[in-house]
Amino acid sequence: MNIVVKARHMDISGDLRQRVESKAEKLSRYFDELQTIEVILDTEADKPLVEIIATARRKTIFVATAREDDMISCIDQCVRKISEQIRRHKGKVHDSHGKAHGETVGAEEE
Repeated sequence: MNIVVKARHMDISGDLRQRVESKAEKLSRYFDELQTIEVILDTEADKPLVEIIATARRKTIFVATAREDDMISCIDQCVRKISEQIRRHKGKVHDSHGKAHGETVGAEEE
């Protein structure tokens, strides 16, 4: 899995880059098929803005954006949003691969 951290209109410190990369690495435990995670850190009108774009197999793209008063809370909120999206998507994919046509729930009890 590739993790790309970009900054617009600001410089990234080493500690902030490590924090972002460690948070992004944790997203792979929710969904194994993640291929790239792009984190964009920006400041607009003196407020930090964080955007995470995660790309998975089969052209599945997850996007989360957060704007808060400080950069750390933006990162945390954005990771929460995207992990929820990934969790919901994984549930939908898992549910669509349900039982075969001949199987029913009541057939096991007979």
